[in-house]
Amino acid sequence: MSKNPCHIALIGATGSVGSSVLDICRAFPEKFKIIFLVAHRNALKMNDLIHEFHPIGAALTDREAASILRTLQSEVSVYETDDDLEYIVTHPEIDHVVFASSGTAAIKALQKALLADKNVSLANKESIVVAAPWVMPLVRRTDQLRPLDSEHNAIWQCLQGEDKETVEEIYLTASGGPFRTYDQKALRHVTPEMALAHPVWDMGYKVSIDSATLMNKGIEIIEAMYLFDLEHTQVKAVICPGSIVHGIVRFTDGTLKMAASTPDMRLAAATALSYPGRLRLSALPQIMPLSVHSLTVQFYPPDEKLFPCLALAKEAARKKGPYPSLLVGADEVAVDAFLRREISFTQISLVIEQVLSSYNDNAPQTLEESLIILERGRERARALIRSAGRCGKERKSYDR
Repeated sequence: MSKNPCHIALIGATGSVGSSVLDICRAFPEKFKIIFLVAHRNALKMNDLIHEFHPIGAALTDREAASILRTLQSEVSVYETDDDLEYIVTHPEIDHVVFASSGTAAIKALQKALLADKNVSLANKESIVVAAPWVMPLVRRTDQLRPLDSEHNAIWQCLQGEDKETVEEIYLTASGGPFRTYDQKALRHVTPEMALAHPVWDMGYKVSIDSATLMNKGIEIIEAMYLFDLEHTQVKAVICPGSIVHGIVRFTDGTLKMAASTPDMRLAAATALSYPGRLRLSALPQIMPLSVHSLTVQFYPPDEKLFPCLALAKEAARKKGPYPSLLVGADEVAVDAFLRREISFTQISLVIEQVLSSYNDNAPQTLEESLIILERGRERARALIRSAGRCGKERKSYDR
């Protein structure tokens, strides 16, 4: 690390991944110091974090929430604009920027952080899926960009010290979600409450639904292609109930190398923050270490007919061009509509499929064009949902 402690800016501080990062910082205050905290609109939680970590600045990207935060405390400067975010990630006191937020709002800040030669830990899938051609060329050093999602973090660890040319293929594992044993008839009756009850991970609303449809794994396949510079045929998904194994690499000689651990995001956060060293996580006693004597792991192929979102994402990965951005935009709107009870669980994939099949324009040539295509995916999905005429049903909103 360049400093002891390492100075961190955390984007997405109030979310589930951000909370895992903060747990590591709490456990190792001599190694990590929070300098900036950034979130969207949770002013009350941000106020608590400011009093606990004493950063030099905090930002809420929702302006109304930022105004509320200013009334709650006067300990730090409060920021709110995109220019403020870019100022934070390039601040001279920052060594490491953690992007733990969702969505595409922080893409330009990610670019700025890489250009400023900051170490970056990334748990933001959209930044890579939508903007990889304009993000990945900015990575200046080996391991400057460190994957924070458990599956990509596992692959990253497996590839350390290996020659990329010897990689035959990689496998991203999935728990299978709460409906792994369901049939098509049962899936038609899935409710938002059922889909949010993930059997392994504690995640936000959007990621939980994506995990239930296996779209999350499909999006991760696209992300892995760009992170590790692989062809779509080299990145595969496999079901691992219990999520003990997080990623597998198969090399040209047939050797399999895998990373296994208790399913806890704090482990991935610890490896990304502490690289190239490792932390002794006995400081976090609630993390149960795996025992080799009780380790039993089984793998299953995913059922892409039962969970067509995975197949749709793989097709977008194959086609590249505008399709990853369209996929992300359409999925975002379809998931929100399901949570609001405007469409059924099985209609999520139907909306996305129709958005992808109806597009015939050119591939994006710039980041701005890719973001426009992302919005077109959202707009087309909204139009399809409106035409379905299901908006009169009772709704329960699951806002972030």
